[in-house]
Amino acid sequence: MLGLKLPTDPRWVNIAEKQLEEILTDHAYCEQKAATNGITLIVKYADKEGIVEEITPLVAEEWGHFRKVVKELDKRGLKLGVQRKDEYVAQLLKQIYKGGSRELHLVE
Repeated sequence: MLGLKLPTDPRWVNIAEKQLEEILTDHAYCEQKAATNGITLIVKYADKEGIVEEITPLVAEEWGHFRKVVKELDKRGLKLGVQRKDEYVAQLLKQIYKGGSRELHLVE
């Protein structure tokens, strides 16, 4: 179905089946973040040649993925839960965006 290159470990499948709502919710928010980051780049760097044209299709694709995951949740009678805070990401964000030029932030 998914065209995976390696077989999935059955131990993971057993765990995932028990936490499907949480996994799908997390996946939906990952897609939402990807779309949001694309929009943020467009807003911050709209003056950069070609950025709108390059990033807009990515935003549409990622938002489409978000919608697919939400539909899958609905199909299974599950709810899109609250986005969980990721402490690892929170710590990473503390390390970036400290000073520097707009170009440096774009590269980061």
